Amino acid sequence: MTDQEKLEDELIEEQSEDEEEGLADKCQEYLQGWQRAKADYENLKKETDRKLQEMASYQQAGLLLEVLPIYDHFKMALSHIPEEQQKADWIQGIHHIKKQFENLLNNLGIEEVKTMGQQFNPELHEAIAYEDSDQADNQIIREVKTGYKLKGRLIQPAQVVVAKNNK
Repeated sequence: MTDQEKLEDELIEEQSEDEEEGLADKCQEYLQGWQRAKADYENLKKETDRKLQEMASYQQAGLLLEVLPIYDHFKMALSHIPEEQQKADWIQGIHHIKKQFENLLNNLGIEEVKTMGQQFNPELHEAIAYEDSDQADNQIIREVKTGYKLKGRLIQPAQVVVAKNNK
């Protein structure tokens, strides 16, 4: 083999190595692009799922805001039954229905906002009146309307009467 042939072989070998490196770089670039696209797709999928879940939760809250006043009126009606009639079988049946209603609400993630004995909290309570009282200032002394949370998020504030201590 002549020097020129050796030189040509070396040149071809160098070109092959350069092409190989270029192709490997190109492969790596395509692989990274594909991995980024896949990660973007996964993130989009998670975000879409989260938004769908949030939308379903808002729809559920809307329906519950229609049902909760019925439950409140049901509780209020039961509280006005005279003591001497409380032991009647049909009244006990109505109390059983109320308990089933409470269990349903609990299973849906509804919880009542605590009021009695609590300090007034504007994030949970709506003060509809202030009354002079011997209790501590800003203490809730009466609940007028029950407040509700859905899975920890307030959907209806409790309407309360708050103590105003003049001492």
